[in-house]
Amino acid sequence: MSAQPPFFAELIAASNYSFLRGASHPADMVERAVQLGMGGMGIADRNSVAGVVRAWSALKQLRQQGRGKDFRLVTGARLVFADNCPDIAAYPMTRAAWGRLTRILSQGNLRAEKGNCILYFDDLLQWADDMALIIIPPRNLFEDTQKLAALRARTAHLWMAASMAYVGEDKRRLAALRALSAEMAIPLLASNDALYADPQQRPVHDVLTCILEKTNIHQAGTKLAANAERYLKAPAEMARLFREVPEALAAGRDILGRIDFTLDQLKYEYPHEPVPAGWTPQSWLEELIWTAAAEQNPQGIPPKLTRLIGEELTLIGKLNYAAYFLTVYDIVSFARAQDPPILCQGRGSAANSAVCYLLGITSVDPVANNLLFSRFLSEERAEPPDIDVDFEHERRELVMQYVYRRFGRHRAGIVATVIHYRPKSTLREAGKALGLSEDVTARLAGIIWGSWGKEVAEKRLVEAGFDPDNPDIKRLHYIAHKLLQFPRHLSQHVGGFVLSQGRLDEIVPIHNAAMKDRTFIEWDKDDIDALGLMKVDVLALGMLSCIQKALVMIDNLAGGDGPPITLASVPAEDSAVYDMLCKGDSIGVFQVESRAQINMLPRLRPREFYDLVVQVAIVRPGPIEGEMVHPYLRRRSGVEAVTYPAPARPHDPDE
Repeated sequence: MSAQPPFFAELIAASNYSFLRGASHPADMVERAVQLGMGGMGIADRNSVAGVVRAWSALKQLRQQGRGKDFRLVTGARLVFADNCPDIAAYPMTRAAWGRLTRILSQGNLRAEKGNCILYFDDLLQWADDMALIIIPPRNLFEDTQKLAALRARTAHLWMAASMAYVGEDKRRLAALRALSAEMAIPLLASNDALYADPQQRPVHDVLTCILEKTNIHQAGTKLAANAERYLKAPAEMARLFREVPEALAAGRDILGRIDFTLDQLKYEYPHEPVPAGWTPQSWLEELIWTAAAEQNPQGIPPKLTRLIGEELTLIGKLNYAAYFLTVYDIVSFARAQDPPILCQGRGSAANSAVCYLLGITSVDPVANNLLFSRFLSEERAEPPDIDVDFEHERRELVMQYVYRRFGRHRAGIVATVIHYRPKSTLREAGKALGLSEDVTARLAGIIWGSWGKEVAEKRLVEAGFDPDNPDIKRLHYIAHKLLQFPRHLSQHVGGFVLSQGRLDEIVPIHNAAMKDRTFIEWDKDDIDALGLMKVDVLALGMLSCIQKALVMIDNLAGGDGPPITLASVPAEDSAVYDMLCKGDSIGVFQVESRAQINMLPRLRPREFYDLVVQVAIVRPGPIEGEMVHPYLRRRSGVEAVTYPAPARPHDPDE
């Protein structure tokens, strides 16, 4: 029988969300740790929890595949201080401790300009309850142990990391740490202080270091790591390295045993306001909807609309989304209450909802247009509703600041956008880090068209006159391939807010944005989708500013006689508009201003605009990136057969 492999959990692991320091994706770190047979792993990025949701999601996927069943993932942050304190990896042991960690990080972020975090040792002393803390000794160990003593007096959940990095002084350093551990009564923990999943990522880490240090590979010197040892090592190798201190490996099991918190415990509660006293969100929403339906239909609410309202309100109540609809309604109502009103319009699948239409969030009547509500909200899809509302771009900031005032900055934040390396930026920055001249990097970047892409094709190098077998070019091509899709830094979403009933900064850290009076959270759209956090989109649209000015102009020309024209009352099916579009005369026309969308349709007439709808929908970044355009064209032209995943829905007699 083979011997039972030793237990080891790497509890100091950084991902590439330790920007320009970690060299592997969070998912790759988790998969490699599971593959190696580790008992667990801790993701602790530098003053950040930006990558932990991706690690958590990756483990969920592995378990769905039957892997990693007994693997423990713990999530925290590596706290880096501004007042001569060693780095400390902090792992919350309870849900309350997670809230304290995210408040520490928020406090540090809000002290600094965007992209920085200023933490002090006293911050940790204040918020250290129920956190497992791992001290990461500096290179020259400790000149002053007063902070260690203060931390030891503050908490019993304290360890000191030891690593064997093959730097020539490993044994002397380990002996010194063992002596200090005994003196301070702080147990040792074996770790490799991992920065990447496997040794093959070392070249990428070197390039990232050069970018961080604003130097190149030929001049970096000792700024680069001495070797490629800071990778996830197998339990057997860690047991060999720490054979003289087996208790340091056992400490990992002790730490994991004390941590009860996982990201599954982040139960999100949507804000209850705006709901008048004596009402529940659902009952107040129903009151608003039935009142609006009666006002719009003084002769009686049509049976089909009655049925649709009943079905939608029932599903909204079942899924507990009433407060979400009321929040969007409140924001839209604020905009329309301004003098003059801020023009706004819900778009996308929300237009399929009778509730959104009756609240005035959208202006398209879903009954008259036979729209399908389940495209917007469906119990089977188990996805929260997504209502995108566009506002005049010149006055959208007034609406955003209203949201901050309404909920407070501790309860409202814009979603993050992760800025990734793209082909152009990758070639420029990696080429510079590898010591290539500026004219070469500029020429290489020039072979890429547009800002998107997932690869740098070798044929592009050839087309630009470069030999792909040249060692420098080959090295750059390899590094660029590895760096593509790496996170570069965090930015703010164009206008998506996350709102919470309790403190948002006890769910996720909050940052200062580059723009004045803007704050955003640390997670992006994919992260909040994974955790079930709902987003309210307060978007800006320049064309709405133009339309508002046009409506004012029309009203002035009419001398103010009659009711003002709104988006909902603009005459439909104007044949002059179709004649204009048939001629390709669409410059400045919202949604159809490009020839790619119009395609010079020669016989377009009212109610015969299927092609126009398709082109408006498909000539956008999302469908293009998702590679939907050419498959659609092939099916439309008959090159590929059209198949449907489900039969057509039954005919509605009311339609």
